[in-house]
Amino acid sequence: MTTQAQAIQAESINPATTLCVEEQEYRVGAYGLIATLLRTPPDQSTLDRVTQFSEVEPAGDEVSLAMSMLGLSATTSTPVAAESEFYALFIGLGRGELVPYGSWYLTGFLMERSLGDLRDDLQILGFQRDEDVSEPEDHVAALCEVMAMLIADGVALERQRLFFDTHMAGWISSFFADLSEAKSAIFYRAVGRFGGAFAALEQRYLTMQV
Repeated sequence: MTTQAQAIQAESINPATTLCVEEQEYRVGAYGLIATLLRTPPDQSTLDRVTQFSEVEPAGDEVSLAMSMLGLSATTSTPVAAESEFYALFIGLGRGELVPYGSWYLTGFLMERSLGDLRDDLQILGFQRDEDVSEPEDHVAALCEVMAMLIADGVALERQRLFFDTHMAGWISSFFADLSEAKSAIFYRAVGRFGGAFAALEQRYLTMQV
């Protein structure tokens, strides 16, 4: 039987030794996968990897069911179809169906105070902005990448929880809910369902562990 932790493999991690290694591998892998799918449209290699999730046996919880559904959705998608969805959802003519930025969900505007607070926090954590990247740092994919790195680097769970609660908890569930119901989405509806299920699980995990 394929477990959740086995289905998502982290490429490079260094989890804190006091934590369950399998749990940290799963968390890094899940954040990394979500970031990959929301940063750029998936190529065939990525779709093939996601297709493996169809082998996950639902265990009665939303995460395993959402993972299985994501895998099944990947089996019927193609890079061309996924790219078309991605464009309609996040780019569009002037603007996509969804705006995947924290400040937009929190205030209805881009580049608001929440983005400034995030930039201050990223600087404290030692992250530097890539000059070649023009989009704001509160893009959902960027935040998932930061969480994956915090976990992989063995940053204390208290600090992980603080980052998640401050910069993600207030809006990310709404974003994934919107994505799971987006008119332009087929494959990405399954991405939204998995993202929402994982975000809810992550919030419970961080609350229980700290």
